[in-house]
Amino acid sequence: MATRKTSDTGPAKGSNPAPKGSNIPADELKHYYREMLLIRRFEEKAGQLYGMGLIGGFCHLYIGQEAVVVGLEAAAEEGDKRVTSYRDHGHMLACGMDPKGVMAELTGREGGYSKGKGGSMHMFSKEKHFYGGHGIVGAQVPIGAGLAFADKYLENGRVTFSYFGDGAANQGQVYETYNMAQLWDLPVVFVIENNQYAMGTSVQRSTKSPSLWERGAAYGIKGEEVDGMDVLAVKEAGERAVKHCREGKGPYILEIKTYRYRGHSMSDPAKYRSREEVQKMREERDPIEQIRQVLLSGQHATEDDLKAIDKEIKEIVNESAEFSKESPEPALEELWTDIYAKEAPQEA
Repeated sequence: MATRKTSDTGPAKGSNPAPKGSNIPADELKHYYREMLLIRRFEEKAGQLYGMGLIGGFCHLYIGQEAVVVGLEAAAEEGDKRVTSYRDHGHMLACGMDPKGVMAELTGREGGYSKGKGGSMHMFSKEKHFYGGHGIVGAQVPIGAGLAFADKYLENGRVTFSYFGDGAANQGQVYETYNMAQLWDLPVVFVIENNQYAMGTSVQRSTKSPSLWERGAAYGIKGEEVDGMDVLAVKEAGERAVKHCREGKGPYILEIKTYRYRGHSMSDPAKYRSREEVQKMREERDPIEQIRQVLLSGQHATEDDLKAIDKEIKEIVNESAEFSKESPEPALEELWTDIYAKEAPQEA
């Protein structure tokens, strides 16, 4: 089993490394900045609409974790699949789903991806190979292995990203899935988005072995720990994981250390950590600010360039919010559509 951490792979002492991101095209770096900013602004707007009563039920925001999904999408290819938990809006946007359709689903409108009947936790897109959004903790992990099983059967070279959090990492079904995935050499990347607090309990308090990726050793699954606040580090680790899977070597585990700035959901006051802790992460480790500094310091972009991107993103998010307000609510007849059940035979 690999015993690798991306933080251990830097240049040797005494060397003069090139500035971070200097070997990456400017357009690529701008793309990462744009995608992360889109998720950040979209989630902020979703939080506003929730506060206005336009979004009901549960709403779990992805603010702070943007580098995880943007970095891994950069390592994916057309046809690769993804499945995740209920903190899913960022994954949808990163794989190219329309912000209007996502926001309309959040507000329960007809123009949403699930016709307004799924809400925040249940959206899907066959076109973008996005298989949910799942409300049961850990339930998406075996589903991800099932998707990978289908791809292996079809011999199409595709890979599935199965996302789950540090809280779900203690679920028994995760380890049943590990066993089957390794037994059958399934092309699945298990992505542990370790934001350190699960639903509200720190990983130090809830988990005796806090190095979650190393648990794959019992099944012979390789993996590594990744800095989830650095989109470039996530992309590099994602490329290693994807290469491993495409070569038919079985599953791979990425434990991506990240941090959510908001509570578990919009109803969570997050009193289990201090404001100072959150502020320190924002000031010193923010993933969007990091890539912004790479762009500016490497002269890949000017302040005006980034302001233009910011303006574009603001317009996209505002349009999605207006669309979600103007789209009609589903007709009552929609209660009887998209139901997959066999009618019981009538007694004679």
